[in-house]
Amino acid sequence: MNPFDIALRTNRRTFLQRSGVSLGAAAAGMLAGSFAPRTLLGSQSGEASPSPALNHAATAKRVVYLFQAGAPSQIDLLDYKPGLKKLQATELPASVRMGQRLTGMTSGQAKFPVAASLFKFAQHGQHGNWISELLPHTAQAADELRVVRSVHTEAINHDPAITFIQTGSQLAGRPSMGAWVAYGLGTLNRDLPTFIVLLSRGRTDQPLYDRLWGSGCLPSRYQGVKLRGGKEPVLYLTNPAGCSPSTRRQMLDDIKALNMEQFASAGDQEILTRVEQYELAFRMQTAVPDLTDISREPQHILDMYGPDVQKPGTYARNCLLARRLIERDVRFVQLYHMGWDQHGDLPNQITKQCRDTDQASAALVKDLKQRGLLDDTLLVWGGEFGRTVYSQGALTATNYGRDHHPRCFSVWLSGGGIKPGPAYGATDDYSYNVVENPVHIRDLNATILHCLGLDHRRLSVKNQGLDVRLTGVEEARVVKELLV
Repeated sequence: MNPFDIALRTNRRTFLQRSGVSLGAAAAGMLAGSFAPRTLLGSQSGEASPSPALNHAATAKRVVYLFQAGAPSQIDLLDYKPGLKKLQATELPASVRMGQRLTGMTSGQAKFPVAASLFKFAQHGQHGNWISELLPHTAQAADELRVVRSVHTEAINHDPAITFIQTGSQLAGRPSMGAWVAYGLGTLNRDLPTFIVLLSRGRTDQPLYDRLWGSGCLPSRYQGVKLRGGKEPVLYLTNPAGCSPSTRRQMLDDIKALNMEQFASAGDQEILTRVEQYELAFRMQTAVPDLTDISREPQHILDMYGPDVQKPGTYARNCLLARRLIERDVRFVQLYHMGWDQHGDLPNQITKQCRDTDQASAALVKDLKQRGLLDDTLLVWGGEFGRTVYSQGALTATNYGRDHHPRCFSVWLSGGGIKPGPAYGATDDYSYNVVENPVHIRDLNATILHCLGLDHRRLSVKNQGLDVRLTGVEEARVVKELLV
């Protein structure tokens, strides 16, 4: 017997196929029925079966994650430290730094001079939250927000830090948060993907990789679908010239028949994914143009998001699209805005970043609230870590930069079961260490899942002998103090 015959006879899939009971196909079909949209199994609703991870009432049905890639400076935006004015240009005490490792960008500095924020802060809303003058529109929405000032992480460089907060691991390859939510809850709209990603560029480029919205060890049907700016939001979605919708429909029917024959033979779940993606793409040919056509939006709504809303691919346009996606019951919308990496010339650069994003972020909160959608939609705003209190490079009276800082940073949450109130958590006088109510990024992610009715400890899959989950294997807690 030649080696090929031996491999064929001992192949597990071949054995199952020849066993007469098609166990592989049955198992894949059961998994598809448990967690995937049931369009392949005859349901027309597009709903998924309940997940075993659902063990309490959800306060949110959907999430919009406004991820500010590059790490906004908490000291200049949301963590007010008036005492730093008196410490301006003094050396950061060793007792505060406590031997923290530094990035290669500042490890060679001879001095670490304290750089107080150049921007004014004021109290806003009934809870008197301190918010920078750089965020005037966010300040107007203060009564709908809960600022968390005590978020922290271990990662000190961008890619591992973004990967960590988005997937629960600093190493690439784990499922993203949106993929976990799609896996655990299924779809609410059979004509659009359960998990959609929107990208906008800031004043500087901040590289992001598609694996950040990937499905990792989960079936690929749960990965995020990226909508692009411009005339073709999804590549290859439109029919080629000369191909009518009826012709496309017949092609898909024929392809489906061939794929289902292969599935019956091989039992590979990815074949089901392929069929469903073809079907979803066909339905998206109508749904996506309707989604991205904002011509019927009232002028006062467009004005609320700001002038950039007319430009495809901008943060303002993407925030409006996020609202339109939420209206259509898309489960998870991930909006990445790049360019918050201000190692130098921070006062100038962060002013421009805020000008590009502040109005639209606040407009999204207001727009969802006035439509009755904020109550069951969770908004999250934040980056991958914070920025240092000391200046990177030369410190002058009008200029400074800030390096990466994982020990503390600020995020805000709104809607979806989050209780608005005074800022949660606190940092020391230097905004360097958390001194009250620490919130690890695992805790933040556990809380987001909790709002969706998901238990982060039970939302897991076996992979290579491990119980893989968004919050990893270390301890994580739901921050119940943030919840209604």
